[in-house]
Amino acid sequence: MTDTATRMLDSIRKLALDLPSRAAEIEAARRMPPDLVDKLKSIGVYRMFVPRSHGGLELELPEGVKVIAELSKMEGSLGWAAMIASGSAMIASLMPMETYNQVYETSPDTILSSSSQPAGTAEAVPGGWRVSGRWPFASGCQQADWMLGFCIMMKDGKPLPGHTGHDAPPLVRGLVLPAAEWRIEDTWHVAGLKGSGSHHIALTDKVVAETNFFDIEDAVPCFPGPLYQTVRETIPVLHSAFSAGMAEGAVNELIELANTGRRQFRAPTSMRDSEMFQGELGRVEADLLAAQAFLEVQAANHWRQALTGTIGNGALRMRNTQNAVWTAATCVRIVDACFALGGGSAVYETSPLQRRLRDMHVGAQHAAAQQRNYAAIGKLRLDERIPESSGG
Repeated sequence: MTDTATRMLDSIRKLALDLPSRAAEIEAARRMPPDLVDKLKSIGVYRMFVPRSHGGLELELPEGVKVIAELSKMEGSLGWAAMIASGSAMIASLMPMETYNQVYETSPDTILSSSSQPAGTAEAVPGGWRVSGRWPFASGCQQADWMLGFCIMMKDGKPLPGHTGHDAPPLVRGLVLPAAEWRIEDTWHVAGLKGSGSHHIALTDKVVAETNFFDIEDAVPCFPGPLYQTVRETIPVLHSAFSAGMAEGAVNELIELANTGRRQFRAPTSMRDSEMFQGELGRVEADLLAAQAFLEVQAANHWRQALTGTIGNGALRMRNTQNAVWTAATCVRIVDACFALGGGSAVYETSPLQRRLRDMHVGAQHAAAQQRNYAAIGKLRLDERIPESSGG
């Protein structure tokens, strides 16, 4: 690991000392406190995947994964917001260079917020595209300097065909605009990840120049490095980092509770002295170690293939998504078990275990980690088994 990544992790661990006392503040505000955002900037979190040519750190992927996992271990919303901002910074490399320069002209610590759903339409008009839409789950939008959304591209009121022909799904492209040009709708009243501030963002009849749009399917990155050649394949790895960090945080919080000497109602002994509790803790930690090892292998394998230029295909993208879904599901089980082992004390709002439970379940509902993605990888495996002579 580079000295830069080591220093970042050391700074993050020091930041962790103050976070438990601020949990209620973060949830009540439904956003990250400005001073915490400033601390993340000073640590370098928002520029860790920004190219060195623009003042960024351009960390190797396995290093960035460790940073996201460490932040998620500390606090769910903090890790989630950092993960989305980091992924958005990588997506920004798909923009035209002219636009990328505008986004980062003032600072490498520019914060980007994005929504991955194609929830808008862009109608061709003289001078660009007329955009309208409401995009959900724009995490960190209240701190963002620029925001990204995706649109179905239209002409004469009809969707334009995708890149593969007239029978293809409609053409979807991303757009980026300064945060001040979007409306933020106060919709983030949710069960978990409350501090991520993932409100809806909206535009109405906004004429946007062509240079503010970019492709997501067939984009040519404006930078040559391996981080920027495999953006769509990388996003699921970042979600795996969030999940693994959350699970580690839950196990640590359970151990901390047990070490207070707590004895649950009608239990013959304290939690830490209970053989049943010890056995369940051992089982849960084994699951955690498996998820962490899987993430480490996934990140290293992804980075190795990115360096050799062999990762840019749909099958490998689906493999990374499969890994992210498995990791999220495994970590949900870990966090659920920690909550149950915490007993009655875990149900109170003051317990970090109940917050961890809510945050982990909400994170696992994201499209990148949803279990419905298993169907696509299953279909891929079935198609691989069809003999060429079958004509299918």
